[in-house]
Amino acid sequence: MSASLVEYPTTVPVWADSRVARCSDGLLRYCGLTPSLTEFLDVRAHRYANRDAVTELGGAGLTYRELWTSASRIAGGLQTHGISVGDRVAIRFPNGVRWVQAFLGVLLSGAVPVPVDDALADTDAAHVLADSEADYILDDTLPIGLPFIDDGACLSELALLCYTRGTTGRPKGVELSNENLLSAIESVIRAEGLTGEGIRNLVLLPLAHASGCVDQLLPTLAVGGTLVLAPDLPVDGVARVVESAGIDVVTATSGDYRAALAGGAFMGVHADRLRTICCAGDALADADTAVLRSAFPSARHWSWWGATETSGIGLTMPDDCAAMHPGRVGIAFGGAELALWGDDAHLGTGELLCRGPHVMRGYWKNPTATAAQFTGNWFHTGDLVDIDREGYVRLIGRVRRSAEQPSTQSAQGV
Repeated sequence: MSASLVEYPTTVPVWADSRVARCSDGLLRYCGLTPSLTEFLDVRAHRYANRDAVTELGGAGLTYRELWTSASRIAGGLQTHGISVGDRVAIRFPNGVRWVQAFLGVLLSGAVPVPVDDALADTDAAHVLADSEADYILDDTLPIGLPFIDDGACLSELALLCYTRGTTGRPKGVELSNENLLSAIESVIRAEGLTGEGIRNLVLLPLAHASGCVDQLLPTLAVGGTLVLAPDLPVDGVARVVESAGIDVVTATSGDYRAALAGGAFMGVHADRLRTICCAGDALADADTAVLRSAFPSARHWSWWGATETSGIGLTMPDDCAAMHPGRVGIAFGGAELALWGDDAHLGTGELLCRGPHVMRGYWKNPTATAAQFTGNWFHTGDLVDIDREGYVRLIGRVRRSAEQPSTQSAQGV
């Protein structure tokens, strides 16, 4: 190991996971994963057939059976347009039931979904469509055909092409494999303590981002929960919806929570049913957290931080550890491992590196950019941090401008 690369933590990790094992390539990987995301979701669709899968506030919803049936017919419709295994299909719908139907329909067809954020500038959206060589664009209607499901994929195959702009430059395609996505799902479920009891998760993150799709939509479906979408909900309306719509889990960026708190949206609100508050991005201030705890006294707080290149995850701050580690964004979890790179890495300060089963295969059609972001199997995040002996990370700044900034910006960016 190079003298410039130092692995952390130096003690036994808090998030040691018995389901991961060291493989011959040096990575920790989950054991016994289903071969493909499609097969994984197919099992859940039948197991939870009569439960509500996805709904929009004030609008229509679908059960798991209805969602899976509609997705299989969309897959069949894509086939009639010549779409086959490995083709790229762009999704340009806003957050909503149709986005979920389109995403699953593309997966079932054997093609690769390419989410395109509807908030992207036209020039950036055009670049994503051209760079991905999209074979079909879902942006108005959903094609309908005979039901079809392709479940022949394997763990190493490309499952999702998610574009990220990073801190500068044009969007780059991030190749996420079946193993990347299934590992991220497993990590989120175990860290957040999700069960098959049936949760209602109010997701305010864009589904076109890894933080919304990989870290919220997929884990919710994995445990038979209901994805509650509110495309036009202002941040000052979140608290009332949580209170009135039977929400168990609410998911938003730290910036969204700050905006809602600044407007007094959580004052006088009490929702005892809410059991988890999920926060994507940098840590909330202690005063903000105190207001949230007052409004939702029974809720567990779960925050995470990551980049699109790491399937949207990387670090998490356990609820019972936040007070003991003020100012820190979290610790590695699941199969993730951390290291520091630089002259002062042995002192606990340097560029944050990450490796694990959730780290991307590489950048789409860009081997030069891929090579620049890796040292062996360690991904360079481009973030300057310090890490304590237990592995808790504090953000300091940026050391380079080529990787996606895994912070609040990344949850709200491409």
